[in-house]
Amino acid sequence: MIPCPMPRTILIADDDAHIRQLLVFALAKAGLDTVEAEDGEAALAAVAAGGVDLVVLDINMPRLDGIEVCRRLRAAGELPILFLSSRDDEIDRVLGIELGADDYVTKPFSPREVVARVTAILRRTAARPPAPAGATAPLRHGRLTLDPDGWQAAWDGREVPLTVTEFGILRTLAAMPSKVFSRDAIIDRLHGPGFAITDRTVDSHVRNLRGKFARAGAEDVIETRPGIGYRLGSCGAG
Repeated sequence: MIPCPMPRTILIADDDAHIRQLLVFALAKAGLDTVEAEDGEAALAAVAAGGVDLVVLDINMPRLDGIEVCRRLRAAGELPILFLSSRDDEIDRVLGIELGADDYVTKPFSPREVVARVTAILRRTAARPPAPAGATAPLRHGRLTLDPDGWQAAWDGREVPLTVTEFGILRTLAAMPSKVFSRDAIIDRLHGPGFAITDRTVDSHVRNLRGKFARAGAEDVIETRPGIGYRLGSCGAG
C-alpha cells in the first residue's frame, strides 16, 4: 500500500476574519491544512511554532504589517510567501516581490485564484528526490553552480540563498544558457501555461536575483535582451 503524502499546512495571516474563513474553506477543499493569524506578531509566532509550509500574508495588518513580517521571515529562511494586497498600487506589489515574496494577489480576489497560486508554489517546493541513483547532475556555467536536487545556488563555491521562485528562474535559464526566454516563457516554465502573472513580477524577481549575486561579486549572471526577455549571462566565464 502506497502511503498518502502528508498534507501541507498554509498559514493565513490577515486581520479580516471573513477573508481568513473564505481561504480556510477554499484551501481545505484543495486538501490543504490551515492555521490562522490575525496580525503580524501572531503570524511570526505561528511560523516559529513550526509545521508551516507556506504563508498567505496580507500587507495591511495591525501590530506588524506584512512588509515587516516578510522581512523577518526572509532574514530567517526561505519559507514561501504569497502576498495579499488591498492597495491597487504597483509599487506595493513590486516591493513585496523584491522583499522575497514568491507571488501576490490583489483584493478583491477569487479564492480559486489564491488556491491555484498556492498549489503552484507548493509544487515547486515539493519534489526533492533522494541523492543516489536518480540524482540530477548540477548545472555549471562559468562560476555559477546550481544543484537542482538541493535547490541551492553557488557562486565560486559560496552559496547564494534564493527563494523558490528565484531558483526556478535561474534554473530555467541555466538549463539552456544560449536561449533567450521571453517573460511569458519563464512564467510557463514555473507555473504552467495560462498562469496570470505580470511582466513586472518577472522583472522584479530578476532584479532581486541580480542584487543577490552582485553582493556575492557577480555582475553578469542574467543578461537582458531588450524587447525579448532574458538569458543566462557569461557568469564570469572567459
